[in-house]
Amino acid sequence: MKRLIIFDLDGTLVNAYPAVSRSVNYTLKALGFKPQTHAEIKRSVGRGDRHLMAQFVGEQLAEEAIRLYRPHHARALAAPGGVKFLPGAAGLLKALKKDGHQLAIASNRPTKFTLSILKILDARKYFDVVLCADRAPRPKPYPDMLRAILEKLKVSGPEALYVGDMTIDVETGHSAGIRTVAVTTGSSRILELKALKPWRVIGRINQLQTIMGESNVQKVTQR
Repeated sequence: MKRLIIFDLDGTLVNAYPAVSRSVNYTLKALGFKPQTHAEIKRSVGRGDRHLMAQFVGEQLAEEAIRLYRPHHARALAAPGGVKFLPGAAGLLKALKKDGHQLAIASNRPTKFTLSILKILDARKYFDVVLCADRAPRPKPYPDMLRAILEKLKVSGPEALYVGDMTIDVETGHSAGIRTVAVTTGSSRILELKALKPWRVIGRINQLQTIMGESNVQKVTQR
């Protein structure tokens, strides 16, 4: 039986929020807007960088904001401490891969930045597929990315598990017909996540192994 775990990236496996905050506020300052708090920026991520900037500068200035944001963000990610694994994430990926699971990324980040993060963290080797919103017909919460990953790896929905940190991830999992685990290390609050009824809610990503029955995703997907 095929065994597949699909992960969101930011807030699920990695912490790049400080780099996002620096780049957002750099862009806002350049365009004459007041800075935003780290907490407000963190709450606003998840639907892609254009949507992120449009929330602060409006649709009319969104494209100009993106032209400023993206080069700065590339530098911010590459700076020391620009991005790091969330606690337990690196060990989890290594263990899951060692156990023979197929792993994938489904992110609303642009492909360029997703691959940059994986390169910085030496993590690309863990993933059979990396798919981002700019390479899919529609972003999350539409199910397109998850369905494309299932098709590419020839895995059915009941054989897979999706893990994310936001309400948008739970919505995506439901739309794709994939059992979803929500982790509370990202942008959505625990009550918001629970309200959407994911299969499980966990506080740390390495708790995934416990609910899978010591990494046995087959047990999870056959219930």
